[in-house]
Amino acid sequence: MVRSSHSRLGSDDPQVEAFLEMMTAERGAARHTLSAYRGDLSALEAHLKACSKRFLNAQPDDLRKYLTSLHKAKLGARSTTRRLSSARQFFQFLYREGIRADDPSVSLDRPRLPKPLPKYLGESEVEALLAAANAQRRSEGVRGAALLEMLYASGLRVSELVSLPIAAARNPSVLIVRGKGSKERMIPVGESAQIALQKYLCVRAQFLPKKKANSAWLFPSSGASGHLTRDGFAKMLKDIAVASGLSPSRVSPHVLRHSFATHLLSHGADLRTLQQLLGHSDISTTQIYMHVLDERLKKLVQTHHPLKGFKL
Repeated sequence: MVRSSHSRLGSDDPQVEAFLEMMTAERGAARHTLSAYRGDLSALEAHLKACSKRFLNAQPDDLRKYLTSLHKAKLGARSTTRRLSSARQFFQFLYREGIRADDPSVSLDRPRLPKPLPKYLGESEVEALLAAANAQRRSEGVRGAALLEMLYASGLRVSELVSLPIAAARNPSVLIVRGKGSKERMIPVGESAQIALQKYLCVRAQFLPKKKANSAWLFPSSGASGHLTRDGFAKMLKDIAVASGLSPSRVSPHVLRHSFATHLLSHGADLRTLQQLLGHSDISTTQIYMHVLDERLKKLVQTHHPLKGFKL
């Protein structure tokens, strides 16, 4: 029987038992998943009993008080979200089965999970990467150096970088990029990246097979797309990381994009400018880098406030 798959977990609440049987029979929930549901619902049941309530007569305010109690107990946002999810699924089940005439969890707001800070490299670490890339003399190494220099100089998405047309090299000081939504943006490129690009163009013309040398792509390949793939560049970047002494697990094209943004902000750029350079349609996306601005503002106040020894 279905009940035997989880009866050893020991709940004596008939509604919880029925819910777990449904999760087993209809959704194939594993034993540890059933155990997690049971634990979440037991915690909710204990809270309701302390308020002289039960599952069958709990109201939205009772559930809000429960979430408030989890917050006061300093339960993490992810754990709170999981408990809320268990409660929602349980009350949806009671409503769907006609055990309750309503679902008191409908109006509950999901706790906001903190956004993880973007991973980035320190400036000295990027310098080590660039030095390792530029130390390679073979044609593949010259291409890798150009890719890395351009990525760090521009903050391009890796898909934008590897799919640049050869026409992008006509004015190496400014890249015209067609990004998400086919929106074009102009990105100025520094001298170091321009030099690396010119070296690569010489190698591209001299050493690539004629078919590749005549390609419409700046970084051609023999693959189906006709240009270097994201995975191909990512692997190349890992090899450069090893050569620089950095752990390859810490280095990826997206980490370099984050590093570009973080270093620009730390040296005085503003969010609006960064939004345009990164090609974000909404400033809220760029605000993941606010941690850099917060630290910069603290240093500014500590350095320039007229009260000596002013601390935040």
